[in-house]
Amino acid sequence: MDYRLEVVVVPVSDVDRAKAFYVDQVGFTCDHDAAPSDAVRVVQLTPPGSACSIAIGSGLTDVPPGSAKGLQLVVDDIDAARAELTGRGVEVSAVKEMGRPNRPGFKFVFFDDPDGNGWAVQELPRRTP
Repeated sequence: MDYRLEVVVVPVSDVDRAKAFYVDQVGFTCDHDAAPSDAVRVVQLTPPGSACSIAIGSGLTDVPPGSAKGLQLVVDDIDAARAELTGRGVEVSAVKEMGRPNRPGFKFVFFDDPDGNGWAVQELPRRTP
């Protein structure tokens, strides 16, 4: 039995503002934007190259907007990713390397969406067989 993580709900206060941030600034693709009822709107967004999407909207969760922390994207080149995000107007941290002395570490940058949901971008180069 396979268990695939396909969608993670990210709580936001303003669906249109969050959609614009994730699509126009972060570069996610909008897979769909539907309102099955007056109380529910579902916007599914997918990072380029990802098998997992996020869902933002209204009527999806009781969790407060901005409370999602530790969301993580993985890239091959952290410097290129940081340049792309900052070029799109995202406020991104400097590159931070986390590791031990005499052992290469992992490189990260961090950013928040307009509600304060926290994202990390980790450099994880592709493994060669």
